Amino acid sequence: MSKRKSSNSRRTPDKRSRFSQPEEEDEETGNFSSGDGTNSSQSVTGEVGIIESISLKNFMCHSLLGPFAFGPNVNFVVGNNGSGKSAVLTALIVALGGKAHTTNRGSSLKGFVKEGESSADVSITLRNRGRDAYKPEVFGESIIVDLRISSEGLRTYKLRSKTGHLVSSKKEELIFILDHFNIQVDNPVSILTQEMSKHFLHSKGEGDKYKFFMKATQLDQMKEDYSYIMKTKTMTHNTVEKHRETLQELKRKFHEKEERYKNLASLDEMQQKLDELKNQMAWALVAEMEQEVKPMRERIAAEEKSTVKYDKKVEEWEGKVQEANRIFQQLQDQLEGVTERMQQLQPQCADLKSRAQERNRDLKAAEAGLHRKKTNLRDLEKDKNQLNKRIQELKRSISQANSADTQARVERMNHIQAQLEDLSFQDSTLAQQIDQFKQACDSAKERLGRMSREKQDLQRSIDSKQRGLAAMENSRNNQICRFGEHMPALLRAIDEAHRRGQFKRKPVGPLGFCIRLRDPELGLAVESCLKALMLAFFCDNYADERELQKIMSRCFPHGRRPQIIVSTFTDTLYNVGSRAVNHPEYPTVLQALDVENPVVANCLIDMRGIETILLIKNAKDARRVMMSGRPPRNCREAFTQEGDQVYTNRYYSCDQNRALYLSKDVEEEIRHLQSALHSQRTHLDSFQQDMQQISEDEKQNRTLLHRAYEDQKKAQELCRKLQAELTELQNVEEPQSEDLKPLEEELEELSSRISACQVEFEAARKQMLTLKREYEEADQLYRQQREAFNSIAEEAEPIKEQLSNSDQEVARSKHHKSHYEDKRKTHVEMIETLKRNLNVKEQELQASIAKASEICPDRVDVRRTAKSLDSEISRLKHKINTQQEQQGHRDSIVRYLSVRCKYYFDSMLSQRGYIGKMAFDHKNEALSISVQPGEGGKAVLSDMRSLSGGERSFSTVCFVLSLWAIAEAPFRALDEFDVYMDMVNRRISMDMMLKVAASQRYRQFIFLTPQSMSSLPVNNMIRILRLNDPDRSQSTPRNSD
Repeated sequence: MSKRKSSNSRRTPDKRSRFSQPEEEDEETGNFSSGDGTNSSQSVTGEVGIIESISLKNFMCHSLLGPFAFGPNVNFVVGNNGSGKSAVLTALIVALGGKAHTTNRGSSLKGFVKEGESSADVSITLRNRGRDAYKPEVFGESIIVDLRISSEGLRTYKLRSKTGHLVSSKKEELIFILDHFNIQVDNPVSILTQEMSKHFLHSKGEGDKYKFFMKATQLDQMKEDYSYIMKTKTMTHNTVEKHRETLQELKRKFHEKEERYKNLASLDEMQQKLDELKNQMAWALVAEMEQEVKPMRERIAAEEKSTVKYDKKVEEWEGKVQEANRIFQQLQDQLEGVTERMQQLQPQCADLKSRAQERNRDLKAAEAGLHRKKTNLRDLEKDKNQLNKRIQELKRSISQANSADTQARVERMNHIQAQLEDLSFQDSTLAQQIDQFKQACDSAKERLGRMSREKQDLQRSIDSKQRGLAAMENSRNNQICRFGEHMPALLRAIDEAHRRGQFKRKPVGPLGFCIRLRDPELGLAVESCLKALMLAFFCDNYADERELQKIMSRCFPHGRRPQIIVSTFTDTLYNVGSRAVNHPEYPTVLQALDVENPVVANCLIDMRGIETILLIKNAKDARRVMMSGRPPRNCREAFTQEGDQVYTNRYYSCDQNRALYLSKDVEEEIRHLQSALHSQRTHLDSFQQDMQQISEDEKQNRTLLHRAYEDQKKAQELCRKLQAELTELQNVEEPQSEDLKPLEEELEELSSRISACQVEFEAARKQMLTLKREYEEADQLYRQQREAFNSIAEEAEPIKEQLSNSDQEVARSKHHKSHYEDKRKTHVEMIETLKRNLNVKEQELQASIAKASEICPDRVDVRRTAKSLDSEISRLKHKINTQQEQQGHRDSIVRYLSVRCKYYFDSMLSQRGYIGKMAFDHKNEALSISVQPGEGGKAVLSDMRSLSGGERSFSTVCFVLSLWAIAEAPFRALDEFDVYMDMVNRRISMDMMLKVAASQRYRQFIFLTPQSMSSLPVNNMIRILRLNDPDRSQSTPRNSD
C-alpha cells in the first residue's frame, strides 16, 4: 500500500490527513456508556472513505445478503455462525482490490462464486463528501463499487456515481480512489480477520509480532511528517508576512522536509526493491545469455539443414557435369564420324575427278578423230564429184547420139547426186551443231543456277555489311549501335521498365558493351571466344527474365533475339585464384578484359570460364603451348589473334576476319566496311552482267538449236525424196561405153571407200557420243560426290558449334560444382566454428546459472533487460545512500511510534488490572509482548502463550486498540474480537472499543460478533445489523462460519 500511496500522492496534493492524538478525550467527547448521546450532536462524522452500504449476490454460499446500510461510526454485525458475517468481511476485502489469499478464505477468486452459479456480485457504496472528496463533480457524494467475479476467477469492476451512472471500468481508477481515501484492506489494523487474529494469538515468534506492528504503522510515519510539514507550512505562511526575507529559506526547508517525507516511507521498500533487482539482475544475465544461446542453437540447426541443400547442389552439378561430359563425348564422336566420312569421301572424290578428267581427254581425242574422218570423207566425196564430172563428160562425148531424154535423165541423176552429197554434208554439220548447242545450253543453265545462288549469298553479305556500316556510323555518337539496330531501343525500354519498378534488379547487357579490351589487338580473339555472349543479357531472377522477354518481343519482332542468362547477381568478384590459369607470357581472357561491373565478370566466369582460356597472338605459339602434351595448369583452350580456337588435341579456324564489336578505331572499321562494300557491289554488278550475258547466250543457243533441229528435219526429208528419185532413174538401162568402165570402177571404188569412210565416221561419231555420255556421267558422279562431301562438311559446322557450347557447358558445370563444393566446405567449417562458440557460450551459461543460484536459489521470471536493471540498481543505490544519510531521523520516528504504542497498550491493559510490556528490537525486527493478569505489585510478567484463551484475546484487543490509536484509516473492521473471552473480559473490551470509537467519530468501526449485543447502550451513533440464521436445509456446504 505504501507504493500506491507514493504513486498517487502527486494526484491529490490538497488531501487532508488526520492523525490520532496521544491525549485522552473522554471528557471532551463523552462516552457511549452514558446512554443519552447528548454529545453526539456536537461530534463530527467521517466525510470520505467510510462504507455506506454493501450487498452480496451468489457470494460464497449465500444467494443474497444485504443490502446492509452501515452507520458513520460504530456498527455491529451480529449473527450466528454461518449467517454470513465473515462473508460480508471477505466481500469487503475482495471488492476493494484485495487478493484472495488475503481473506484466508480461499486461494482463488473463483472459490467465492456460489456453487452452481456462473458469477458472484458485490456492491459497496463509499462516502464521498467534503473538501477531501474524490472527483465530486463526477461521482457526487457517493462512489458505488460493483464487482463481478466469474466462475473462471475473472474480476471486473464498474465504478458508478451516486446516481448510478457508469464512470469507469478500470481497476486503476479504483486504486486511485483507495489511495485517495487511504483505504488499506490488507492492513490488519484496518481489517482484522479471524485467521489473522488467530494467527496473532497463536504466534510464537517475536518477528511475527514485529511484522504485525510494522504492517499496521508503516504509513503513520509519513502522516506524522506530513502533519508536521503542514503545520510548518501554516506557520511559515503566517510568518512570511512578517519575515519575507526568510521566505526563500523556509521554502527550501519545506521542500527538503516534503522530500524527506516522501523518501522516508520508501527506504525499506527501496532496499527490498534493490534486493529484488539484484536477484532479477542475476537471472536477467542468465536469461540474456540463454537468449544468446538460443539463436546460436537455432542457427546451427538451420545451417545443418542447409548442409543437405549444399549436398544436393553438389550432387546436382555432379550429375550435370556427367551429362555435359556425355553430350560432349557424343558430339565429339559425331564430329569424328563426320570427319571420318569426309576422309573416306575425299579419295573417292579425287578418283572421280581424275576419271572425269580422263573421260574428258578421251572425248577431246574422239572429237579430233571424228573431225579427221569428216575431213577425209569430204575429200573422198570431192574426188568422187570430180570423177563423176569426168565420167559425165565422157558419156556426153560418147553418147552424143543419145536422145534428149537420156541426156536429161543423166543430168537429173547427176544433179540429184550432187544434192544428196550436199544434204549429207549438211546433215552431218547440223548434227554437230545440235550437239554443240545442247551442250552450250546445259552448261549455261548450270552456270546460271550456280551464279544465282552465289548472287544471293553476295547480296546477303552486302545487306549485312550495310547494316554493319550503318551501326558503325551511328556508333560514332553511340557505341551501343554497333550491337544492332534494335539495341538502343531495347536499352531505352529496359530503362523505362526499371524506372517504373517492373524489375527487381535491372538486367545487365549486352555483355559485350560492358567490357573493354586492355589490348586492342585481341578484339577478334575475345569475340571468337565469347561469340553469342557478346549480345547476351544477364537477369537476377526468372521474373525479371520474363519481363525482359516481353520487352524483346516488342523490340525484336523478327529475327533472332539476344540470349538471356538467369542467375542471382553477385556484387563481388569471384575468387578464382585456385582454378584460374597463371601463365608468365600470355594473359587469360579475364586478365585481358577491363570489367567494371563484377556481375558481368562473374557471369562470363560462370558461362564461359574466361579465367581458364589463354589468349596467344601467334598461331604457332598457340600450337606449341597447347599441343605439346603439357598444357598450362587449369587451361582448357586458347584463342589466337586471328580468332582460331586451339585445344590440346584439335584446332579450329575462325571464319571471321575482323572484330565486329570490340574494335577501337571506329573510322578504320567504317573505311574497311565501305571498301569491302564497294568491292562487293562492283563484284555484284559484274556478276549481274555476266549472268545477263550468259542468259542471252543461252537464249540465242536455244534459238539456234531449235533452228538446227528444223533444218536437220527438212534436209533429212529432202534427202529421202532425192534418194528415191535417184534410185528410180538409175534403174533405167543405158548402154555403157567400154572406155567408161575403168572410170566407173574407180567411181565405184570411191563410192565404196566413201561408204566405208561414212561407216567409220558414223562409228567415230557414235564413239564420240559414247565418250561424251561417259564424260557427262563421270562429271555428274564427281559433282554428286563433291556435293556430298560439301554437305558432310556443312554438317560438321553445327556440330563444331554444339561441341564448343558443350565444352563451355562442361566447364560451367565443373565451375558450379567446384563453387558449391567450396561453399559446402566453408559452410561445414562455419558450423564447426558455431558449435565451438556454442560450447563456450553454454559453459559460460552454466557458470552464470551457478552464480545466479548462489545469489537467488529460486529462479526469477525476468522481463526486463540487464541494462535497464543495472541502471535502476544504480539509481536505487544512489537514492538509498542519500536516504541512509538521514537514517537517524527515521529511527527517531520509529522509536517515537514505538513509545506511543507501548503507552496505549499499558493503558488498555490497566483497565482490566493487567500489566504488560512491549520490547521492540528494531535492528533484528523482533517484538516481544509479555502480559500478566493480577495485581500490579504482585504480578509476574510472562509470555502471552502462557495466558488462557480469554486473557490472550483481551491482550490482542488491547494491542489492536493501541495500533488503532497511532494508525490512520477511514474505517476499521474486526471479526469476532471476543472469541475465547469470558463475560468480564468481553465487557471490558467492549467498553474500551466504544470509548476509542467515541474519541474518533470521524472514523467508522465495524465489529463482527456472534453475540446478541443486547446490552449495548442506546445511541444514534451505534448501529446493529442482525443477520438471519442460516438455512441448514441447503445441501451446499458453507465455507464461512
